[in-house]
Parts: sequence; structure tokens; C-alpha cells
Amino acid sequence: MFTERRLAPKLLTALNSSPIVFISGARQAGKSTLVQTLSASHFPADYVTFDSPTAMAAAVSNPDFFLSRERPLIIDEVQLVPDIFRALKKRIDDLRLKDKANSNGRYLLTGSANIMALPKLADALVGRMALLRLYPLSALELHQQNGTFLTNLFSNRFPYQSLTTSMEATLTTIRDATFPELPSKTDAERELWFDSYISTLLQRDVRQIAEVEKITLLPSLLRLMAARAGNLVNDSEIARSVGLNAITGKRYRTLLEFMYLTTDIPPWFRNIEKRLVKAPKTYLFDTNLLCHTLGYHLQDLPLHNPTLFGHVLENFVASELIKQLSFSNTRANLFHFRTSDGKEVDFVLEQPNGQLAGIEVKAAGQVQSSDFKGLQELQQQVGADFLCGVVLYQGTETVPFGEKLWAIPLAALWH
Repeated sequence: MFTERRLAPKLLTALNSSPIVFISGARQAGKSTLVQTLSASHFPADYVTFDSPTAMAAAVSNPDFFLSRERPLIIDEVQLVPDIFRALKKRIDDLRLKDKANSNGRYLLTGSANIMALPKLADALVGRMALLRLYPLSALELHQQNGTFLTNLFSNRFPYQSLTTSMEATLTTIRDATFPELPSKTDAERELWFDSYISTLLQRDVRQIAEVEKITLLPSLLRLMAARAGNLVNDSEIARSVGLNAITGKRYRTLLEFMYLTTDIPPWFRNIEKRLVKAPKTYLFDTNLLCHTLGYHLQDLPLHNPTLFGHVLENFVASELIKQLSFSNTRANLFHFRTSDGKEVDFVLEQPNGQLAGIEVKAAGQVQSSDFKGLQELQQQVGADFLCGVVLYQGTETVPFGEKLWAIPLAALWH
């Protein structure tokens, strides 16, 4: 079943205002389906993929000639031919000289690696390219909801609502907010799919974009990052745990981020002198991949391992916030907050003007006043810039807990 992607309107806007639009994201996140669907309805264009050896060879042989065609061009998995970026720069500069008014929307690129981490490639297209990211299905897309959570968060307005939900419904949402082809698969089929996915990504794709001497250690590193999801990053300790030196370990960990498997959420602070923890926290982009990598069945965790389920739930909220920010009109950066004496807020969303909101995640069905300690500390530190603080919990009611503080059902994220 095709699920309408919320990034589509943003993509069409970008095509109208930029010569090149680059959509990056993990393999199988739905990039090819999205661009081909839009091409059929709103953006008539030629389509090629560098997964095809013939197309790849043609582009490598003569990138300038490869790009010289009348119709707009969609290129899938563009990172496999790095030389194409220099040719794109020249092509766009020539088009702008001839007819700047009609130079937008010429090239739509997709890639399964974050080229912005490669300065030589990214710098070539500064001022010529709009960058968008497509992640696996969000809970909002899964439930086909418009969603008001981010708007409510920054306006500090949560209308009273009782969201009747169950643990089973929550687990189903987490299970299906994943790669688009997985929701209809059985557990056994999903296990085979993830095994193949990890093997392809870490054994084949990584080799195509980087020199990796100890490539067999990457699956072990991924398992370690899954086990540490939601924890502070200590690169020296991580490297030592998988048998690498600190420099190589950091490089390999960057490769996992480069392939959209893991992500770091940086710490929030304004005053470097404040006694705050300055290390990032790490998460996996896909919570089902996290569970698969650790060998756990999601549905078993709440009862048999509630502590681990709390970490899984936090990873899911991190992933959902990243996804919603990617297609939302809300502009904000995602951080975490932790003081040296242990007060913390799982997620801080800060707008460009410095105003911010905090989110704490609880797996319990009830909320206590003590659950707001971290949010209250953050509120005290930022003063008027603190717009709202919420504790997401497994209950059903929206309850105010003080000035700008709320207990909100987890399901409000996607309703």
C-alpha cells in the first residue's frame, strides 16, 4: 500500500526555487518511490539510477555529456559517482548564464549517504542545491494525520483530550513506523529483511564510498550503538569495546551516521561556564532496527524488560521528532539537556530566535511531580525563552502540571 509522504509539498517548493534538489536518507526509506510518483504527476523528468552499472559507467565516462539533456533529470543513488557533482556545478552555472529564470528544477538527486559530510562534494553545490531528508515512515504518515504536536508545543496550548490508547496500539505504531515495505511483513520476514539490509549496507555500500580496513567490525559497532541508544557518547570507550583505536573508532562511528543508521543529538547549552554535560547522546534512526540488532521482540519488552523498553521508547520519540521536523514548517534544532548533578531533559527543541521547549519521555502510565525536575531546571535557566515543557507518558489524559508544564499522552505525537 502506498503511503503519501509528508515531504512531498516541501520537495515541490524546492524544485520551484532551486536548480538542484538533493533528497538524502537511508536505503529503502522511500526516496525512489517518492521521486517517481512526483515525476508521474507534477515533475516530468528523465529517470536514471546509478544502481544500474550501465548508467553508472556512462556517467563516469563523460559526466558533462550525461547531464546535457533537454528534460529535467532525476538521478537515484547519486553518491556512487562523486565526479558528477563537479559536472553539475558547471552545468548549472552555464544554464544560469543562458537563462537564469528557467534554471530551477533541473536536477532532482537522491542518495543513501549524507554527502554534506563530504566537504569537497557539498562545497561544489553551495548556492545551487536545496537539501531535504527523507526518513522511514513517521507515525504521522502511518496514521495519515496532519499532526499538531509541534505547533501545540511551541504555542504552549494543549487542548484537553482523552486519547484512548493501549500498550498494544503503541507497540503497533512503533512497529509500523519504519521502512515503508515492512508494515505488511510477518515477524520472520522482517528478520530476514533486516539481516539482508544490514549486510548490504555495511558490506557493500560502505565499500563503495569509503576505504574501511576492518569492515567486519561494523556490525559489532552497530550492535554496541544500539545497546547504548539514549546514552551519552564516549568515543574512546566505544572504540575500545570493539577493538579499535579512538581515531579509527570515531571514523567508523561517523560511517554509521553517514549511512543514516545512527545519529547523535548534541547537548544544549548557552553558557560554556555552566556546569552542564557537553557530550552528545546517540540513537538509531529506526527503532525496529534497534530491536532487531539487539535480538529482542518489541512486543515482549514492556512486560519482560521494562527498563530496556524505556530506552526503546525514548529512541522512538527521538526518531519521530527528527522525522516530523524534516517535513514540518516548524523550524527548530534538536538537543538534549543534562546538568552535572543529574537533572536532565530527554529532548530540547530550540527555534532560531532562541525560544525553546523541552520533552521528557516516560514509559509509565502515570506521571509524578518529580518527573518534571529536569524541565523545571531548564525553565529556570532560560527564563522567558522557555515556552513549554511536556512529559510524554503512556496515559490517556492531558494534564497541566504548573506554568508551561504538561503531562501529555504519548499518542499526541501522532494524533
